[in-house]
Amino acid sequence: QVQFVESGGGLVQPGGSLRLSCAASGIIFRIYAGGWYRQAPGMQRELVARITTGGTTYYADSVKGRFTISRDNAKNTMYLQMDSLKPEDTAVYYCNTFPAGLVKRDYWGQGTQVTVSA
Repeated sequence: QVQFVESGGGLVQPGGSLRLSCAASGIIFRIYAGGWYRQAPGMQRELVARITTGGTTYYADSVKGRFTISRDNAKNTMYLQMDSLKPEDTAVYYCNTFPAGLVKRDYWGQGTQVTVSA
């Protein structure tokens, strides 16, 4: 059964850093492109960053230069290093394949809350 478990969120001050982890089970994650997504209150879920099977990365303009996506295929895990955090980064962060739902349609994990506030 496919499962994505996100962790690493929390409360951080502006300018701070967090590292999110995404543990995948039920799939061989390395054969899929992966993505980190986020959803702020009252907003639609949006793609933040994605990584191909070969390790090429792409970022939304709003996080470019501040966030770094990576993956450890041996651990079936994906990461999102977030630096220079801003209040507008506050959201629930989710991981999935890219595009989302490739393995299990309409499936999302529980996400991890990131709150950036002084």
